[in-house]
Amino acid sequence: MTNPTENNLYLPSKEVIAKANVKEYDNLYAFSIENREQFWAEQAEHLGWYQKWDKVLDASKPPFFKWFCGAKTNIVHNAIDRHQHTEVRNKLALIWEGEPGDVRSFSYHALNREVSQFANILKSMGVKKGDVVTIYMPQIPEQIFAMLACAKIGAIHSVVYGGFSHEALADRINDANSHVVITADGGFRRGKVVEMKSVVNKAMELSPTMEICITIKRVNIDVYMENGRDYWYHDLVSLPIASSKCDTEQMDANDTLFLLYTSGSTGRPKAMIHTHGGYSVYISTTHRMVFDIKPDDRYWCAADPGWITGHSYIVYGPLMNGATIIMYEGAPTYPYPDRWWKMVERYGINILYTSPTAIRGLMRFGDSWPNRNDLSSLRLLGSVGEPINPEAWRWYHEVIGNNKCPIMDTWWQTETGGFMITPLPITPLKPGSGSKPFFGNEIAVVDDDGNEVKADEEGTLVIKSPWPGMTAGIFKDTQRFIDIYWSKYKKQGWYLTGDSAKKDKDGYFWIIGRTDDVIKVSGYRLGSAEIEGVMISHPAIVESAAIALPHPIKGNCIHIFAILRNGYEANLELEHDLINHMVTHMGPIAKPEAITFVDQLPKTRSGKIMRRVLKARALGLPDGDLSTLED
Repeated sequence: MTNPTENNLYLPSKEVIAKANVKEYDNLYAFSIENREQFWAEQAEHLGWYQKWDKVLDASKPPFFKWFCGAKTNIVHNAIDRHQHTEVRNKLALIWEGEPGDVRSFSYHALNREVSQFANILKSMGVKKGDVVTIYMPQIPEQIFAMLACAKIGAIHSVVYGGFSHEALADRINDANSHVVITADGGFRRGKVVEMKSVVNKAMELSPTMEICITIKRVNIDVYMENGRDYWYHDLVSLPIASSKCDTEQMDANDTLFLLYTSGSTGRPKAMIHTHGGYSVYISTTHRMVFDIKPDDRYWCAADPGWITGHSYIVYGPLMNGATIIMYEGAPTYPYPDRWWKMVERYGINILYTSPTAIRGLMRFGDSWPNRNDLSSLRLLGSVGEPINPEAWRWYHEVIGNNKCPIMDTWWQTETGGFMITPLPITPLKPGSGSKPFFGNEIAVVDDDGNEVKADEEGTLVIKSPWPGMTAGIFKDTQRFIDIYWSKYKKQGWYLTGDSAKKDKDGYFWIIGRTDDVIKVSGYRLGSAEIEGVMISHPAIVESAAIALPHPIKGNCIHIFAILRNGYEANLELEHDLINHMVTHMGPIAKPEAITFVDQLPKTRSGKIMRRVLKARALGLPDGDLSTLED
């Protein structure tokens, strides 16, 4: 990257452009819109198929679109099996580091063995094609093996983030009618053991369908094991049933691959369905193009497989593209704030994909921690989970990327499966903008009647066209799927993202936040993300959250919760300074009524701030469902 131009564009260097897999955007984007089915058929040719499709897209029953109809495939065929017959076979598929410092690595050949053994164990436990298997685990290799093993035999995996309570886990087990759960005795986080089997035991008491629990020994603690229900994985894998050879089940392209429960920010948690065929094509394509994947890359998505980023861009996308993936078990600041930067140096990581929350959390410790490590191997950075404020973007670019790494700031959702708005390495970048739509996607910012708003005006973000990675629906709740995502713009047939956004004169999209995170003060719409961005630009603040509270004159007023950077002290003088800072940068309409200093903000695992919890606390109301909180 070069230094920004006068209009705040960070331009890609000649070297980046020369080496990029995709060297231009506009013409290819136009082709992908005008010839959508042809474009996706061409991308599908990068993968292997047991049987090719009769039809690329069946749009006869919207919004239940079907992709690659008539095709036979299995995502494991593309993530593992086909690599066994190429030079990728002996390449490292996974380098894993535990929080205590233990390291394990697996070639694609070894990955095939581990997944086949796990698949045969599941079959021996009676798991069949179409059964739902719940996975509740720490970030260890067996978590990935378990996901792939389910897919290999045609079972459906439901990965539940390993920090959920036993009630939240039981709700998801019961909703999915799952009979088998895979877990571990525990994991490590911030130097402490986090018990997991004990949580599963409590959940199983509330889950009448649960019959089998397979437990991986990770932290060597005593756990209760019930005879006939509980099995240690290390015992099972030593038995003849755990053969290292297992045929991959041929699946219809539209068969279910996995269920993934959303955070519940729009109501009770809902299980989104993703399928083998379209998802495979979309995830492999977005990963290959956006992260410019090369044969020798070491790629680290520092997320958790318990949410969609982990499914798409830790496990399936990278493995389908034959990349070497990095996985880390613990906290980014344990035992010191340069744990991540040491790993970049140690493993020669080329691509780092993480969240603004993590970036801001590490930024608060200053530049000295990353600067004492060699980060020169990095060539691309990525951001996911929420809009990244420009100050954090610049720190990420300048300090971590040494002013040379393009930042792929991606917007997408659990429901979309993969990137929808994203730059490419060749894209001129604007800090804080997700740039432009990925190929094949028509995306717009509209008002309540479906009219596109003017440039730089806020509106509702909609997706006008189907895409292969899109969810096939909500598990067991067809009507809810239609009501939430397709009813508002039913006449136009558009997908409602639930996000507020604006599009500038250059066609760059700026995500403001969830539509219920837009604060209306005296008739003016103010985005919480924009308010928080201004607040974070003050040197005293590392992270903030803005909410609307009732006001007798304005309708709503702005209340801000803020985390102080090290070295600053909370007092009235600082609060007044911050209020003036907001007025200076956004105008009197954005003047906060009050600022509350806190040590942390309530967030989902995907890094989204749960503003409804902050609002409830400010109003003295109950917190509501906290099952999706990260901590």
